[in-house]
Amino acid sequence: MDKALRLQGSAGALPLALARAHRSRAPGEHLSMHLVIEAPEPGGAAEADGGPEAAVTLARDLLVGGGFVIVGALTPDGHRQRDPAGVRATVERARTLPDVAGPGMRLLICGLNPSLHAADAGVGFVTASNRFWPAAQAAGLVQRDRDPMHALTECGVGFTDLAKRATTRADALEPHEYRDGFAHLERMVRRLRPGAVAFVGLAGWRAAVDRRATAGPQPVDVGGRPAYVLPSTSGLNGRTRLPDLVAHLAAAARLGL
Repeated sequence: MDKALRLQGSAGALPLALARAHRSRAPGEHLSMHLVIEAPEPGGAAEADGGPEAAVTLARDLLVGGGFVIVGALTPDGHRQRDPAGVRATVERARTLPDVAGPGMRLLICGLNPSLHAADAGVGFVTASNRFWPAAQAAGLVQRDRDPMHALTECGVGFTDLAKRATTRADALEPHEYRDGFAHLERMVRRLRPGAVAFVGLAGWRAAVDRRATAGPQPVDVGGRPAYVLPSTSGLNGRTRLPDLVAHLAAAARLGL
């Protein structure tokens, strides 16, 4: 029998609640999920306002971002004009990374997609050869190594991925997965309004937005927020030194000020 979980909050608060639910369960575990999406608080993250259909679309985005696969249909639950929008679904905990994000972020870090190792560890850029976390600490973005929850709640730095499917290598993804992920990301950014979005690695941005893009601030925004593309922080990218990555991350953070 599927386990039941009810989560209630604004669209700004639910990503973190879903990330915690994801972390506490094993890949492949089924849940009967009941999301109750409250109206936004003044000055908070904006939600779609359009009745049951909008609630279903928002719930789908939240569940996918939270690292769950939707099994079957999403069902509106008792949505009336003055009530929170409830949506029920059966979901499966995916072998991926959940979004660690919320309102008030100064910077949203967007990776290409999780590696299988990162998905199993629950932390992006987790391998010893990846320079993201040392560079982020040196740039003053985060205080703790490989701790995305602390980065969000204490430093205002959130994390997501352009594509959710975990692979051994990013080049295993199809171009349409980046494009589909970019559309999902734009909706997320419009809800949460981070100061800026920093893409780690050029491949995803080139596949989804501009195939001629170079590292640095981009002329195209994401959901109305400025975008910055960094070189890959992987140890396989020997052309980019750690001080260069530190400078890129610092510049990305300044973009959102």
